[in-house]
Amino acid sequence: MQQNKKILLIEDEKILGEILLTKLRDQGFEAKWELDGVAGLAAIREFKPDLILLDIVMPKKDGYEVLEDMNKDSELKKIPVIIISNSGQPVEIERILALGAKDYIVKAQFSPDEVLQKMHKYLLGDAAEVSPAMATSARKKINVLVVEDDAFLSSLATSRIAQEGYTVTSALDGEQGWQILQKHETDLVLLDMIMPGMNGFDLLRKLKADEKCKDVLVIIFSNLGQEQEIAEARELGADDFLIKANFTLREVLEKIEALLRKHGKL
Repeated sequence: MQQNKKILLIEDEKILGEILLTKLRDQGFEAKWELDGVAGLAAIREFKPDLILLDIVMPKKDGYEVLEDMNKDSELKKIPVIIISNSGQPVEIERILALGAKDYIVKAQFSPDEVLQKMHKYLLGDAAEVSPAMATSARKKINVLVVEDDAFLSSLATSRIAQEGYTVTSALDGEQGWQILQKHETDLVLLDMIMPGMNGFDLLRKLKADEKCKDVLVIIFSNLGQEQEIAEARELGADDFLIKANFTLREVLEKIEALLRKHGKL
């Protein structure tokens, strides 16, 4: 897919621009980079990108103005835009989405791999737009287990994951989670670390040592966030580690989908 796809990056931070441009080209994309909104708009018309990565705060024209100008052109407004912003404030996000942007990434929290994951989603183009039933059908076959001792958060996460079409089971502690893993086929576990009795580390250790469960994908979703704890979780076989305070449920869902796609389960 990458080899024929053209990506335009409009970003005035030179270090970030260089990192993203290198990553895009390494992945086989035909990538172009502009440093301000005026040059960016000219490049949109000339380069005709398949997707745009757009900063908000820039010289000459900011990201909002670029989106407004794109909206005035029936062809340009069809191009998917992912915003890369210094802010994740709801009022800014609402304005971005109202102007037609497909998605946003907060600079302080992003990694180049996350940018690529979001790009992949929107580069599927019309196929992704017209087949939500197919996507829901595929997710229905995926069994997700939420192991979380906070009943409110467990209920919230379980409901939100189920809304996306996944088959979801929940457990309020490690022991209950382990029993479910033994009885039911599971594709992915969203796992808290601090729980009474069998904690997340204990469950992860048992899961990865078990022949039946060792290939189950595990995303740690915890208030713990020290380097030592993250390193231990990864050494035990966790596929990702998310700190609760830093991620919305929407972003957790994006992580789940990206991990399942990476391992060919979706």
